Amino acid sequence: MRSFLLSAALALASPAVAHDFWIQPQAYRVEAGAETPMTLQVGHGPLRQRSQIPGRRIVRFAAVDPGGRTTDLRGALTLGEMARDGTLIFDGSGAQVVVLETDSAAQSHLPAQRFNDYLAVEGLTPAIAFRARTGRTGADGSEAYGRVSKAIVQVGPGGGRQGQVTKPMGLTLEIVPEVSPYALPRPAALPVRVIYRGRPLAGALVKLTDLAQDEAPVETHRTDAAGRARFAMPKAGTWLLNVIWTRPLEGAETDFETTFSSLSFALYEWAWR
Repeated sequence: MRSFLLSAALALASPAVAHDFWIQPQAYRVEAGAETPMTLQVGHGPLRQRSQIPGRRIVRFAAVDPGGRTTDLRGALTLGEMARDGTLIFDGSGAQVVVLETDSAAQSHLPAQRFNDYLAVEGLTPAIAFRARTGRTGADGSEAYGRVSKAIVQVGPGGGRQGQVTKPMGLTLEIVPEVSPYALPRPAALPVRVIYRGRPLAGALVKLTDLAQDEAPVETHRTDAAGRARFAMPKAGTWLLNVIWTRPLEGAETDFETTFSSLSFALYEWAWR
């Protein structure tokens, strides 16, 4: 019942279809030089679908290899193609981080109750406090929003170089694992940091979702004063971590600027061999 209510609240509060957005490679483990198709996914449960984001809104799409070298992948995008939104090809070995960033040109305008429900479900305390402080809790709400996403792809056998997985990529809002889920020996836990505008973010609600059963998260935590949260290391499968944060805007067309951030990865037996 709790999962159903959470899904229903998200559906009612959504500015578009749903909030979760992520890079979905067909395979999270590939051989060097091999191709893997990828799609951009949005939503969860019955609302999950291919994203319809136009290419003009994507300002960054790149792969960062274990040595820190960045490869621009925007030329590999084929948005809206029947079976894929692009193709990924990697050189070398070890963990590569695929990074996508959009602009903040999208807008959401919601009636007061739906906007308040959305803020509560996503744990957006700055917006809740701002609306209360300015006497606008009963007013309609609006936000400009953008999306950032990362996916961790293992090139070659499990283990190997994992350094870039645990480093920030300079995104407005990002989830940075403090250990790689593909590291050897297998980590017992998955501690993460949340960075917002270059600083650790306290009080953010981070969710871990099993993408095979994605109606509701399996584990949620709020970040501590250092921006950290700690999850049990997931079992085999495909996983999504996501977090949302917002800030009030002064003299703008919308009340808030919101960023949706995600990190996807897959765990199979190869991850620990």
